[in-house]
Amino acid sequence: MRDLQHIKQRFGIIGNYEGLNRALDIAVQVAPTDLSVLISGESGTGKEVFPQAIHSYSTRKHAPYIAVNCGAIPEGTIDSELFGHEKGAFTGATDSRKGYFEFADGGTIFLDEVAELPLSTQVRLLRVLETGEFIRVGSSKVQKTNVRVIAASNVDVTREINQGRFREDLFYRLNTVPIRVPALRERGEDIILLFRKFAVDFAEKYRMPAIKADAEARIVLLNYSWPGNVRQLKNITEQISIIEKGREISASILKTYLPDYDGVKLPAVIKKEEDKTFASEREILYKILFDMKSDMNDLKKLVYDLIQHGDTSITLGQPHTAVIENLFRDEVPSRTGPAVPEAPRVEFQPHQVRDDIQDTEEIVEESLSLADKEVEMIRKALEKFNGKRKLAARELGISERTLYRKIKEYGIDL
Repeated sequence: MRDLQHIKQRFGIIGNYEGLNRALDIAVQVAPTDLSVLISGESGTGKEVFPQAIHSYSTRKHAPYIAVNCGAIPEGTIDSELFGHEKGAFTGATDSRKGYFEFADGGTIFLDEVAELPLSTQVRLLRVLETGEFIRVGSSKVQKTNVRVIAASNVDVTREINQGRFREDLFYRLNTVPIRVPALRERGEDIILLFRKFAVDFAEKYRMPAIKADAEARIVLLNYSWPGNVRQLKNITEQISIIEKGREISASILKTYLPDYDGVKLPAVIKKEEDKTFASEREILYKILFDMKSDMNDLKKLVYDLIQHGDTSITLGQPHTAVIENLFRDEVPSRTGPAVPEAPRVEFQPHQVRDDIQDTEEIVEESLSLADKEVEMIRKALEKFNGKRKLAARELGISERTLYRKIKEYGIDL
């Protein structure tokens, strides 16, 4: 613990969160080795401090340390920056130039935002990691370098691999020792400590009294999600120190600098699958077709039950027989899941007619018009929300403007 406190004081690290201490502990343990390290964490969490600490506590501490932001170098010049180039290798190459891997020979190179490297550069980097060899742009001469590589990324590298933007073999070569830097919102009371530290620093810088957060403001600090992490907290503290005349900061003042503040952190509400919403008008039509198929299947079962429990020698005229047989065919193609099994066929004799089912074709009285179905669903949605169009439109999965147009088009009374 004493060593961790010394590291924190040396590199200006504030906080006692367990995840932060764990990350620092791993950095200290891996420092004396030459293993590659991959540091992950959101933007603004302070990942750049860890490679500095690793280099300072390694046997390479007297050799060069170079930090390279891979995302800030254009794709066309990244190979030249990292590995150097020969004179005339490309337009504008008037002289030979050493790359960072030559300058950092014997020392440490920190590749920030390593996931931004082009695939062609990733191949070159993999060769350096595996053999210590590289070739300048425009040259055929193989050169050697003894460099320790520490990389960092604020994106999910495994996701980049799945999308074909990052080489899997390079990931495993860099990820020999992984270090995860926790997000600020995970660090609890560390947020208050950092706010106080930044307030004191800016008070000294601008020669003014330091700002202080009251009890309610501290609650706001703890409940905010801090998407920009430590960098965002530092910027907001500086803004308040300069702009606000009062030195005691209330919750209401602090919230004006956090426009997206949404109050207390609560578990996310997950909508149940049963809740019926429609992403588009096409989904509404699909729903209508599936309802029609369900009604048709119910009708088939009803007729089959009537026949099954009645006289099996039912006789129908030819038109009625055709209607009954059509009921046992799937009129609507199944879009999801298997079709309802067909009921067994029953043979009919044309010389007899049962009075109770002779008008079978009259059973299907429901309108099959899509417009009628659409009107019916709009009415139901409006009734459910007492005529509130905004809520009804959200339930139907259409815009409020579209709903208004359809109400006017169909002449629906509210």
